[in-house]
Amino acid sequence: MTEQPAAKKLTPGLKFALEYGPIIAFFLLYLLLRDRTFLVGGTEYSGFVAVTAIFIPLLGLATFLQWHLTGHLSKMQIATMVLVVVFGGLSVWFNDERFFKMKPTIIYLLFAGLLGVGLLRGHSYLEAVMDQAVPLNPEGWMILTKRLALFFLGLAVANEVIWRMMSTDAWVNFKTFGLPLAIFAFFMFQSGLFSRYGVEEDETGKAP
Repeated sequence: MTEQPAAKKLTPGLKFALEYGPIIAFFLLYLLLRDRTFLVGGTEYSGFVAVTAIFIPLLGLATFLQWHLTGHLSKMQIATMVLVVVFGGLSVWFNDERFFKMKPTIIYLLFAGLLGVGLLRGHSYLEAVMDQAVPLNPEGWMILTKRLALFFLGLAVANEVIWRMMSTDAWVNFKTFGLPLAIFAFFMFQSGLFSRYGVEEDETGKAP
């Protein structure tokens, strides 16, 4: 049986640019265009909707480049791209920014639901996605999966509260800075779990 070629690795700088470049571009374009309106085909579009229309192909290009350079996309990246196209497209089509603001809620509920289904079946779907990045024993994967499922639920609730009760500026700041920082902090706080349940890798880079 022929083995699948391993995914190529990107340099840290290029990986950061492809993963966070579109988000940073969205933030900067929003600051530039948020007070402007655009007349297209007799319909006025807010700066937010215009930036959303730009963000969709930017993310698509970054996702394509990552696939082209590595030959691989994670299931989370694919799901995120699909939901951006769907909800971003709905925002542009109906000229209603609420669809795009709901996107993080749907994404995190989807991720939490998938992880929850796996837990109910006695499996960690997270392990299938992150096994190469975080070598843990089975008990560690189950604990991390439970924590991450609850964390995703918390992010979904936070997104709903912020976009429904706060300004668009607050939501853009939350999406651009709050969500990445929250995810970074979550994994930093798992250092004890990684130490306790981590497994050694052999010389081939695989857990024994």
